[in-house]
Amino acid sequence: MARGLAVTALVLAATQVPLPPADAATAPMHHAIEADRTLGRLTDLIIQRLRVSDEVAASKFGTGSPIDDPARERQVLDQVRRQAGDLGLDPASATAFFQDQITASKIVQKGLVARWAAHPEQAPTTRPDLGQIRARLDRLTADLLRELKATVRVRDEPTACAVQLAVAAGSGAVLERLDALHRQALTRAVHSVCAVHVD
Repeated sequence: MARGLAVTALVLAATQVPLPPADAATAPMHHAIEADRTLGRLTDLIIQRLRVSDEVAASKFGTGSPIDDPARERQVLDQVRRQAGDLGLDPASATAFFQDQITASKIVQKGLVARWAAHPEQAPTTRPDLGQIRARLDRLTADLLRELKATVRVRDEPTACAVQLAVAAGSGAVLERLDALHRQALTRAVHSVCAVHVD
């Protein structure tokens, strides 16, 4: 518990770094620098998943579809348990990580729906296909699980993980120009990164 709070505090501090000049927005998605190379790819994938949450919100906005979807969440987490076991990851820890991804997605969705309701002129004018979005999320799930497996050594070292995660999340938030809503969601999404282990 204390380690999780320490990591969260580091990430919160790191994601408050001021935004760079506009031309930095053209930086490639794989932003990892030498200090955070190990967790850079994992953080990139987490941010990609958060970006997809924008499309989920757009697909549901104005339809009456609830943001909370327990049946879909169970499906995702059941899939995670199976795939984690196949990879040699502890299914319970992997599930905790993905529960954070789901919670982070709902932070983005609820924030955007509230924003669009208050400012209709900002609302999306098209409705993405939710089936296609879910197929992309399934692919991201597999990629994230593989990256959890690939980074297990650094994530198993509390201090190294906390430092590298803070740098990776902070640089990702800056280079991807995440707004306050998405930074809040990112902090939630990385909460369990330093606590997912293999058997």
